[in-house]
Amino acid sequence: MIATHNPGKLAEMRELLAPHGVEAISAGELGLAEPEETGDSFVANARIKAVAAAEAAHLPAFADDSGIVVEALDGAPGIFSARWAGEGKDFNAAMTRIERLLQERGATQPSQRSAHFVSALCVAWPDGHLEEVEARADGTLVWPPRGTAGFGYDPMFMPDGHSRTFGEMTSLEKHGLPPLGLGLSHRARAFVKLAEICLD
Repeated sequence: MIATHNPGKLAEMRELLAPHGVEAISAGELGLAEPEETGDSFVANARIKAVAAAEAAHLPAFADDSGIVVEALDGAPGIFSARWAGEGKDFNAAMTRIERLLQERGATQPSQRSAHFVSALCVAWPDGHLEEVEARADGTLVWPPRGTAGFGYDPMFMPDGHSRTFGEMTSLEKHGLPPLGLGLSHRARAFVKLAEICLD
């Protein structure tokens, strides 16, 4: 089971699992409540979600906690990335907030707009066994946002070594794994680590 109620995250995680012959249902599809994310790190929040789902559904549960870390904003929004979008999940408003704060700090040049996405993955089994990994993708924030693919902060994040944002890339380009894709995203990189432990 994928411990998420986020449709964009669910789609990406299903695509990562599919080549391994793993079919998954989501916590949202099962009508499970979302646990309160009280951890102080991405890993801790992924663990909270995975353990709650595994205990509720009596199935192995796969959870991700991810977000964007902006150096010029002292690491914000970090683990509060989803919360910056509010109850309505308005990431346009969240991206606008980041841009306003960057402008207020005079961070107008690409060298001042470094950021990275973090993905922490946890698989929890009903017997209490856990496997946890974390990975990141480094890049630069652009403005205005570009592209309508992906979700969350993807349209303003341009990964290092590329001229397009995650919002301008196909899902295969962003998180498809070699040889078909480049495995660019933080979630793809974390998944490679997890697959080596749990799936290969």
